[in-house]
Amino acid sequence: MKKKWIATGAAAILLLSTSAGVYAGANLQQIKAFLDPSIKFQVNGRPFQPQNDKGAALAPITYNGSTYLPVRAISNALGVAIDYSGKTNTIFLGEKLEGVPIADSAGGDFRTKDPQLTTYNGKDYKYVFFNNSSGRRSSGFMLYPKGKYQKLYFQTAAVGKDIEEFFISDSDTDTKLKIDKINVADGMKTYEIDISGVEALYVHAKLQEGGNWFVPLTTSYYK
Repeated sequence: MKKKWIATGAAAILLLSTSAGVYAGANLQQIKAFLDPSIKFQVNGRPFQPQNDKGAALAPITYNGSTYLPVRAISNALGVAIDYSGKTNTIFLGEKLEGVPIADSAGGDFRTKDPQLTTYNGKDYKYVFFNNSSGRRSSGFMLYPKGKYQKLYFQTAAVGKDIEEFFISDSDTDTKLKIDKINVADGMKTYEIDISGVEALYVHAKLQEGGNWFVPLTTSYYK
């Protein structure tokens, strides 16, 4: 049976455990579904019972061969932030950003979701570009905003050794839009760069021997 984490319609009521009045004006569709308390959960190998905010057990809903899970309870179990906006009727899972993460448009050989490599200063960024190759002093990757955005909010950090030179350039004109040096002591740095009309970007760092380069791909975003 396929599992879907879905937060729409009836599942949103189960997920958020809010009053029915919140959804009075929503475009709801009546369905015939079944609570299935026989389904058991394990999180990282340990038994888990989904509960609402009052501690009452929650059961998944089975409908048309799919299982709709109580997403707030599941997200809490997995340590994933969750929030709801009544104004836009939107459920937010993970980081709340003002734009579009660069993850889907980022190239490069050092992209990783390995939990041992995605954590910086105690925070797990889930998906990062992390050059930890001791044999490469120069490293870079491409971004493809395709002229759709006005700004790039780019996060990066030097690990182990300072980064001698960092730049982001318009790959079509070879114009450097940002040049800097990144020190380990700087921590995570955020750059705001005007990319209006830019189709492709080249992101480059000149590393010292033994130094690593960390770029979160989920909290860096276009706007």
